[in-house]
Amino acid sequence: MEAKKISDGLSVSPQISADDIKEIARLGFRSIICNRPDGEGSDQPTFDEITKAASDAGLETRYLPIVSGKVTDQNADEFGSLLGALPGPVFAYCRTGTRSATLWSLSQASRLATSEILRATKAAGYDMGGVVRRIVNGGKTPTDQADAKYDVVIVGGGAAGISIASSLQARSAGLQIAVIDPADIHYYQPGWTMVGGGIFDASTTAKTMGSLIPKGVHWIKSAVAAFEPKDDAIVLDGCRVVKYGRLIVCPGLKLDWNAVDGLVDTLGRNGVTSNYRYDLAPYTWELVSSLREGTALFTQPPMPIKCAGAPQKAMYLSADHWQRSDVLNRITIEFCNAGGVLFGVKDYVPALEKYIDRYGVGLNFFHNLVAIDGTAKKAWFDVIKPGEDVQRIEKSFDMIHVCPPQVAPDFIRVSPLADAAGWVDVDQATLRHKTYANIWSLGDVMNAPNAKTAAAARKQAPVVAENVIADIDGKSAVAQYDGYGSCPLTVERGRIVLAEFGYGGTLLPSFPKWLIDGTKPSRLAWFLKEKLLPPIYWKAMLRGKEWLAKPEKVSVK
Repeated sequence: MEAKKISDGLSVSPQISADDIKEIARLGFRSIICNRPDGEGSDQPTFDEITKAASDAGLETRYLPIVSGKVTDQNADEFGSLLGALPGPVFAYCRTGTRSATLWSLSQASRLATSEILRATKAAGYDMGGVVRRIVNGGKTPTDQADAKYDVVIVGGGAAGISIASSLQARSAGLQIAVIDPADIHYYQPGWTMVGGGIFDASTTAKTMGSLIPKGVHWIKSAVAAFEPKDDAIVLDGCRVVKYGRLIVCPGLKLDWNAVDGLVDTLGRNGVTSNYRYDLAPYTWELVSSLREGTALFTQPPMPIKCAGAPQKAMYLSADHWQRSDVLNRITIEFCNAGGVLFGVKDYVPALEKYIDRYGVGLNFFHNLVAIDGTAKKAWFDVIKPGEDVQRIEKSFDMIHVCPPQVAPDFIRVSPLADAAGWVDVDQATLRHKTYANIWSLGDVMNAPNAKTAAAARKQAPVVAENVIADIDGKSAVAQYDGYGSCPLTVERGRIVLAEFGYGGTLLPSFPKWLIDGTKPSRLAWFLKEKLLPPIYWKAMLRGKEWLAKPEKVSVK
């Protein structure tokens, strides 16, 4: 936690945790304003968690969530009103502190001289030059002039973003490339299943973003506010403008925790957990390793979600631990799936069904989690069977592993790049935008009908890199994506069903059947997941080494 003083009445900060509240109170602050929407980041505590800790410390809190880069005049007025009404001094925070500083700057525009606003925010480490430009331009950011311009701009520094940056650099070292991402930490998210199963330590799944951005690639540590593709421009949080020759969009997706009523109030306590958040995966293992009897629920929301097998991976590893601990016969396990099948590719279902029988799992299809009361240990599901009326049922639990509903990030859904469902609209073979010829997308945010996995991004990055370089050289697309995705289903500790498939459920195994038969549980596949995939991710995929990921060439008819 870092309090950056802007005025006698206000300091701002990047994201805080509940553990920071005592220090905030000790420093003399009397109120806290949260300007970051819940669910914006996978490592982000909810506002309710902050509020509870603040209440215990005698601090007042207010929630004024601002979508990154979408600070309106009304938001600024509301922020100014809060500053006037709350006990001071006030502590405000968002992801980086920029939104809070921007709100203050706009709220003070009629009270303070521009020079005073700029001096105060600059002293705190925030550049409000773009905000001033917006004010004098009638509330709009002019995109005909840029603060910076690059040959290629990549939005998102996750698995897809850093991989494509490295792949491009390997093909053309002279390209001016920028990666836009405000996060300080990069996560190996496929490892969180193993953290929740007591196999990996959470710290091994995180590295600093700065250590992973390829040398020579510019890192713009900011959030994207808006896209202006007609001007080949991106507006950043704080209203700076970045122009591009080619744009690659891969910011991942948004975990919509608030879509389940009551969920944010109880995450991380009362037996409610999720491997979809870095700080909660260790709590999964804490619950699993301590449970000796009772009911364990595992949920899966409607598609699309990140790694469709992850909800049941957590279930299998938990059940295997209970079986090894000789308590499985005292624990009732239920899998509540909003869909109608155990797994979307039928070839892998028989092997999974054997483990469902082995662990005595109750399968509940068409069950969508809609509400939860952690204190009462109750969850409610809408049962939506085809051709039948919706029924709401109640289930009790001792522990529940929740997979949250997932959507495209807000700044993508409202952009001209999105399709009707909010995902970036691309050609599923070339991954080029259907409307804007100098824009491509990969990873979880685009709308091709493939599994949203890191393994998919590993195959997509070389395809996009080949096609971007071809476009720079004045050529048509030269590579195509076959929809490859991989889901190592951890059915027990030491064995994995290695699902590898492409568009339409076509099996696309990476290894000969005599070595790894992906339709059957395999010890070698477990070795691959536990020992080989993490270093392959950190040392190969993110560094542009395209092992087993050679792009398929576009067929010429």
